[in-house]
Amino acid sequence: MARPPSLPLHYKAHKRGGNAFPRAPEGRIQPGIASDSAGTRKSAYVAIGVGCRPGVSGEAIAALVRRALAESGAPEGERRLFTLAAKAGEAGIVEAARLIDATLTPLPLAALAAEAKRVLTPSPAVRLRFGVPAIAEAAALAGAGAGGKLLGPRLSADGATCAVALSAEFS
Repeated sequence: MARPPSLPLHYKAHKRGGNAFPRAPEGRIQPGIASDSAGTRKSAYVAIGVGCRPGVSGEAIAALVRRALAESGAPEGERRLFTLAAKAGEAGIVEAARLIDATLTPLPLAALAAEAKRVLTPSPAVRLRFGVPAIAEAAALAGAGAGGKLLGPRLSADGATCAVALSAEFS
């Protein structure tokens, strides 16, 4: 079944297996949840940006995500994982999404580039390779959407990076 071109591709790691499958975002409006003029649901969520070197395990990434959530003081609630589209196929990132029960959303390089001025800890190596100052922080900011707020600088460990942001609806 083909996905309409206007919808972004989302991955939700299946709980029983390591496979990821395409998933369209929810579009229902619920009482008490803001919506835009098109009626698209807008709920508060924690945006988690991740990046990693090839071959990093899902458990290592998930452990870093859990640490970043705890150290940033992120509130409870819906959590969404974001990364650069070129990284979204990494087995470790897909597995980490499954382990933390989060939707994985790949973002185009242009979305990360649009957040360049808001990145707290730029990486010269990432800039050379991808042309953006950071993957994790820029992905968290882009994932949080307009008005989203980074909760602090990225953390890195074991070949992975992670940053946490809140969507504007938390305000």
